[in-house]
Amino acid sequence: MMHARMGRWATAGWVLLGVAGGVGVGCGSDDSAKKEPPGGEQAQIPVGAEDQERIDIGLRISPVPLKLEGLDRNLVGLGSYILNAQAGCSDCHTQPGYLPGGDPHQGEPEQINTTNFLAGGKPFGPGLVSSNITPDAQGLPGGMTFEAFLALMRTGREHGAIIPVMPWPIYAKMRDQDLKAVYEYLRAIPPAQPGMAPPPAP
Repeated sequence: MMHARMGRWATAGWVLLGVAGGVGVGCGSDDSAKKEPPGGEQAQIPVGAEDQERIDIGLRISPVPLKLEGLDRNLVGLGSYILNAQAGCSDCHTQPGYLPGGDPHQGEPEQINTTNFLAGGKPFGPGLVSSNITPDAQGLPGGMTFEAFLALMRTGREHGAIIPVMPWPIYAKMRDQDLKAVYEYLRAIPPAQPGMAPPPAP
């Protein structure tokens, strides 16, 4: 959503490539037969070996610490895998994306800017700035309920207007479960504030 709320979502990041083979993780809606696991995390739905590998990788590669209390660890791990190993969301939603001397595109060892991770603030033209998709004071990513997030990803519309830069036609093809995983990962990351935009080139 890049500001114009990303104002409207920035795009180049968030090019979700899809989760090959599908992931058998549920949204954790039926808690009646589950026991509360240690640490206040939601009970986890069993997954296959291939799916578990994605989840484990996702939990390992998250550049920021995760708050798992009340969340399904499997969904959070899968969401991290989609965002951090496939989608490159931080390319648009983190400003700046890397610490000084830590830009892998310049041949430097990768050092992600964790202070402003996914907090938006990257300019894409007049009135177009990437939005903050970290949790708000109510714990909602970008201030959105899951229903609002899902509708945005399916239609590309925010407040009735088409978001011009986010590749929502790709996301619209994803399964609800995968989009739920993305949303749950965003719920688990720390709130953050946008970083400073670089000065204009002379």
